[in-house]
Amino acid sequence: KFKVVGGEAPNAAQIAPKLSPLGINPKKIGDDIQKLTKEWKGIKIMVELSVQNREAKVTPLPTIAARVIKAMAEPVRDRKKQKIQKHGSSLSLEQIEEIATVVRDKSKAKDFKGVVKEILGTCQSVGGLVDGKTPKAISKMIDNGAVSYTHLTLPTSDLV
Repeated sequence: KFKVVGGEAPNAAQIAPKLSPLGINPKKIGDDIQKLTKEWKGIKIMVELSVQNREAKVTPLPTIAARVIKAMAEPVRDRKKQKIQKHGSSLSLEQIEEIATVVRDKSKAKDFKGVVKEILGTCQSVGGLVDGKTPKAISKMIDNGAVSYTHLTLPTSDLV
């Protein structure tokens, strides 16, 4: 696993130490990564590389932060000219819920409310707003019961 910028081929020197001992061409894998991460253009995402029988398979693994930034639908920045990007876009609560349903399997939260609060925390760290309010305010509304998530529950594990 390693982090790459979506839509860009990683530097061959970055992935060569991992691939050369296996006899795989880093340039070809870089091109595959570029093709598979086009929809995440300009956003840093994790990529998992699995090799079997000298055949490499690339799987993008976007984090919650990458999903939140993509949902903000901001224009792609030029990384050479603009070093730091401030995200000031506002997401709707429905967009937060959509992200929560996608990442609920990776979450350690007991219920859906906890998954939503995890994503609100990520919005806070990225610098985004939710329905024009700070994510902390929305989180307090969830705690106070103004927003309810009783109809959506996480599947229980059969390990008990």
